[in-house]
This record gives sequence, structure tokens and C-alpha cells, in this order.
Amino acid sequence: MILPAVLLLLGVLTAVVGPRLLARADWPDREPVVALWAWQCVIAAVLLCCALSMTFSAAAAWHAVGGQVFATAPRAVVEAYSLGTSGLWAETTAVALACGGLWSAAMLVREVVRARARRRTRRADLRLRAPLLPGEEPGTDRLVVLEGERPDAWWLPGTPPRLVVTTAALRRLKGRQLDAVLAHEQGHARARHDWLLHCSSALAGGFPQVPVFAAFREEMHRLVELAADDTASRRFGRLTTALALVELNEHRGVFGPGPDPRAQVPARVHRLLTPADRLTAGRRLRLTAVASLVPVVPVLVAFVPGLRALG
Repeated sequence: MILPAVLLLLGVLTAVVGPRLLARADWPDREPVVALWAWQCVIAAVLLCCALSMTFSAAAAWHAVGGQVFATAPRAVVEAYSLGTSGLWAETTAVALACGGLWSAAMLVREVVRARARRRTRRADLRLRAPLLPGEEPGTDRLVVLEGERPDAWWLPGTPPRLVVTTAALRRLKGRQLDAVLAHEQGHARARHDWLLHCSSALAGGFPQVPVFAAFREEMHRLVELAADDTASRRFGRLTTALALVELNEHRGVFGPGPDPRAQVPARVHRLLTPADRLTAGRRLRLTAVASLVPVVPVLVAFVPGLRALG
């Protein structure tokens, strides 16, 4: 049965070609939301290739599994997939891919558990540093001000979600800059960027030797910030958003002669101050449609033998 091998090769090809095409394209920084969708489709296609290859390998290796997979299929379709002609390679492939799937799920669970633990710790610290005043109802304030010598602001997910701002940030942020920071963080919350970061970190942490997962994590961290910057700039202007970024990050040394190479803030500020023209609505729609078709390809490949048999 050659189909599992073809699906695996298709997954490897997608994992190699997809990131390279996205890296060479000139539109991801201009349309980060579309780029986020394209990356998710590439990763979904890779995972789908592995899942389908595992399913067909298990169906070929064990008759009980094959009976469940092809329970309602006509005899001609079953014969087209050549079940029962496999060797030890089918069992090995199925077990290896199943272990990879379980490991991925375990890494995702670990990432979510760690994120919730960090969130509980930060909320406990917030309750300690900003206790409720007499007569104040818990959960009514979405903006919490903390005493702090360094300007900082962050969004704390939960029920209710809160924007935490230090007093130093309030002293530095002028005009509508605080509103821009709030809109930026709300953009993260509305788009559920935390789940994108959890999934990308789980895959990259679980499979550190797989380049596509490392690139996925890196691009997710970068693109979600660009998307949130756009959310804020559409409401309060690019200059206001850029100045808010500068005021909140200037003390970190990211604008110095030798900034941290991992810092993305200077590039984000430059992007806001020198904006490139957005793509037309038609091109955005075409790119979204093309990206959506990427996960469909392995499904079509999986159905080819059965469709031929029926035809």
C-alpha cells in the first residue's frame, strides 16, 4: 500500500515549501491576519498528512482497524486501497505516527497547564498589590493601576480580563496612547492569540528538530503583535500607536546601538511609521482562498484510489 508513503512525502513537501514561500512573499507584514491564516493552513496540512498516513497504515496493518475505516465502503473501494498487502512497515508507521500524535497532545496540555499556572500566579500577585477597596465589587474594573518605577502594560486573560498598567506607564503615555495600548491588548484577546501561541509553542517544544514547527512558533509571536498593532492603529492612528510602543519599551534598551536581536519593537515602530499599502480586498480574498485549499490537498490525495474505483 503506497498511499501512506505518498501522504508522508506530501507532508514533508508542505513543511519545506510552505514556510519558504511565506518567507519570500512581500505581503505577510502588510496583511498579518492573512499571514496568520496561511501559516495555520500549512501546519494543518502537515498534521493532516500525518493523521491520514497513520489511519491508512493502521488499516493496512490490522484488519480490525481496516474494517472500521472501510465499514461502509463498497468492495471495489476496499480493493483499491490494497488492504492486507502490507508488511512490518505499516505497523511501524502507524505506531510511530500515533505516538507522535499523543506526544503533540501531551505537549499542548502541558503548555496550557503552564499558562494557567502563570496566570493564577499573576492574578494572585495582582490581588496582593492592588487589593479591593471598601465597597468595591470584585471583577468590576477592567483597568488596574499598579505602583511601578518601570513603564509597563499587559493584558491579563481570565474572568474578567484586565489591562494592567503601571504608574510609570501612565506618566509616560500621553493623549490617546493609553487607549492605543488598550486597543492593542484587546485585539489579542478578541482574536484569541493566546491559543495560537499555545499551539505553536507545544509543537515547537515537542518536536524541536522539526524546522517548520520552530518557524511556526517564531512567526506566530511576530504576526500576532503586528495584527494587534493594526487593530490599535486603525482606531487611534499609526503615530499614536508607535509612540505608545516607544514610551513602553524605551527603557528596555531595544532602541540602543546594540539592541537585543530578539526584540521586535523597533521593526514594529518602523512599520507603523512607514506603512506599506495594504493589499486590495480581492487579493486578500484570493490569498485566503489559496491558503484554505492547502489542507484540502491531502484529503483529495487520500480519496483518489476510492474515487478511481467508483469511477
